[in-house]
Parts: sequence; C-alpha cells; structure tokens
Amino acid sequence: MSGYVVVVERDDSGGYSTWSPDLPGCVAAAAGYDECVRLMTEAIDLHLAGLRADGDPVPPPTALAALVVPAA
Repeated sequence: MSGYVVVVERDDSGGYSTWSPDLPGCVAAAAGYDECVRLMTEAIDLHLAGLRADGDPVPPPTALAALVVPAA
C-alpha cells in the first residue's frame, strides 16, 4: 500500500500544521494533533478529487518511507 507522506509540525502556540511534499498547497492546521491529521486526510481527498474534476494529473506518491532523525 502506498500513500502520501504528510509532515506534521508543531507551531509556537502549541497547535499543529501539516503539509505534503507531493501535493503542494494541500495543507491543514488545528489545535490538536489528531484533529490536524484528520483534517489533512480530508484535505488530501478533496485535493485529489479537485484535480480529477479539473482533468489534471494526480501526482503519484513518491516517498518510500518517512522517519525522524534525532538532532545531534
């Protein structure tokens, strides 16, 4: 199964934002982590539906894996 990598970041106020390197402009933000991920899942679905409706190509997921590298 493949899917789109989503980067989740915490902002200075303690909220969360997400974005995907494969889907420029597809973003979500929320006060809580779970809500942010849920909103991003919905945003991806809507983004892809919009691309299809407009006859634009749907970019394939490019990431094979995602990991967090600890800071030195």
